[in-house]
Amino acid sequence: MPIRQLSETMINQIAAGEVIERPASVVKELVENALDAGASRVEIVTSGGGLNLIRVTDDGSGIPQQELALAIARHCTSKLGEDINDIRSLGFRGEALPSIGSVSRLSIRSRTALGDSAAEIGIEGGRVLPVRPAAANRGTTVEVRDLFFATPARLKFMKGERAESSATSDVVKRIAIAFPAVRFTLAGSDRSTLELPATHDSPEGSLRRVAQVMGAEFPDNSIAIDAMREGVHLTGHVSIPSFTRANALQQYAYVNGRPVRDKLIAGAIRGAFADVLPRDRHAVTVLFLSLDPAIVDVNVHPAKADVRFRDPGLVRGLIVGAIRQALADAGIRSATTGAAGMMAAFRPGAPPYSHGGPANGHRSYEAAFHASGSTGFDPSRSPQRPLDMQFEGAGFERASARNGGFGEPDQAAFDTGPLASADARAGQSEAAETLLGTVLGAARAQVHENYIVAQTRDSLVIVDQHAAHERLVYEALKNALHSRPVPSQMLLLPEIIDLPEEDAERLAMHSETLARFGLGIERFGPGAVAVRETPSMLGETNVQQLVRDLADEIADNDTVETLKERLDKIAATMACHGSVRSGRLLKAEEMNALLRQMEATPGSGTCNHGRPTYIELKLADIERLFGRR
Repeated sequence: MPIRQLSETMINQIAAGEVIERPASVVKELVENALDAGASRVEIVTSGGGLNLIRVTDDGSGIPQQELALAIARHCTSKLGEDINDIRSLGFRGEALPSIGSVSRLSIRSRTALGDSAAEIGIEGGRVLPVRPAAANRGTTVEVRDLFFATPARLKFMKGERAESSATSDVVKRIAIAFPAVRFTLAGSDRSTLELPATHDSPEGSLRRVAQVMGAEFPDNSIAIDAMREGVHLTGHVSIPSFTRANALQQYAYVNGRPVRDKLIAGAIRGAFADVLPRDRHAVTVLFLSLDPAIVDVNVHPAKADVRFRDPGLVRGLIVGAIRQALADAGIRSATTGAAGMMAAFRPGAPPYSHGGPANGHRSYEAAFHASGSTGFDPSRSPQRPLDMQFEGAGFERASARNGGFGEPDQAAFDTGPLASADARAGQSEAAETLLGTVLGAARAQVHENYIVAQTRDSLVIVDQHAAHERLVYEALKNALHSRPVPSQMLLLPEIIDLPEEDAERLAMHSETLARFGLGIERFGPGAVAVRETPSMLGETNVQQLVRDLADEIADNDTVETLKERLDKIAATMACHGSVRSGRLLKAEEMNALLRQMEATPGSGTCNHGRPTYIELKLADIERLFGRR
């Protein structure tokens, strides 16, 4: 077949295959055009999941009548100057409108602020209709009907109306987070109305918009991020470790205001939370990267969802470091959802509340109570271990200073007389009052030989002693591990590993860092490395696979996190086996010491496996349970 020039319509339809994947893609392109036009209000209406109708109306600057024909021509745009490296708008390729018009029935009606009237132009399957007068307010209305009617094969790849509507909602929400000062409305016969009122461009306004999109719980369970490194500025919010989701759909990332789905950013978020989340849980994040447009390429793909950074290692390091620092500075916090689940479990008729099943094989409190055959509280038989318990009228006190809150009553408590007893109570009260002002409060009891019950001035705290101590031991091991070079073991015979030359070069460039982690490597010819030492903690390990994994990671992210993560995993296993076990009785001073260590240790709100170490129930919540509020 001879070489021939493709028709303009066919060229646009090919471009549409890249730009217009589904109705949500059309909404994204049209909303971005509205925002580039300076709109303060954007209204979206859809029908049939967006396949029958998409209408986007804005109050932006509008398009002059004489430029309407150019607006639907390929590679015509008002947003790009002479420098392709200086892109400061959401759109710039000049492909969206002609691509949409080639596969649908498209009409554009617009009026500028200075225009006496509006004008309208249309395209049907690539055929341009003449410009004609129209009636409209200032701004632009773009209407897309019968999407993909000109390419019916594409319709076979569309999902149901509900799925397409959901994808459109997600696109609008992602864009709306980056523009809190703009009012967004999404409505139609196939959906309930989504309305996002305008706030303002400030940290507080941005957080209000985030709450509109992600729910009111997120601000209460998030930590602010604000970090700068070599001209790259990172801001936003990340969830505390005990507030997670089952997937990564609620991880929002923006580069110079543009919503992106970038593998490097997603990997950096995973790396930052690797120590504090279970493998099957994901953090909730909203991160904004601001940097010179010249050092980021947004022209990787026509959909503009992918970006490439000139220095990916810098960006990854900034994200990981900023999140870890923020988690450390935030101290210990519990998720508000933990209290909500606990309150639900206490309500009559509610199913037992669990987070992944009963911990450590313990039966429920109710089952343990009935199995004991008890009809009342017996201090000598109860699995609960009260501290400083007093029985009025009997003169009975447990002297925690001597017995640690455990064991049989101290007879001296009966013989010291009322004055001495009052002095002892006064001293204890003063010390307890100080502890009540701390984050985790003063230990009051041990329940089922595993859960510490503590009291603060305005809440009740329940701590899983094994999970909490496991985190403390793990952090101590990590600090010891990374504060000095990791001990290594010499191999009897060096392991020679053949690699592509570029991989061998990358590994050689990181040899000093790898040596700190106990892995001694050196070049062995142009396409190989020799491994002479491995970290002692790894024991018998597959050196070939380890080195290849490191080479792949350095190629992707310019880091050697794989080796560090393996060492941290071993430290986590050691911490699990070396921590306080469930079923061990603790004295009052031991419980309080554990609580104080938790308060001083970053990340202690979750254990090494990502489960919460404590749950806090506010006094107001308890009063609601008893109908006092």
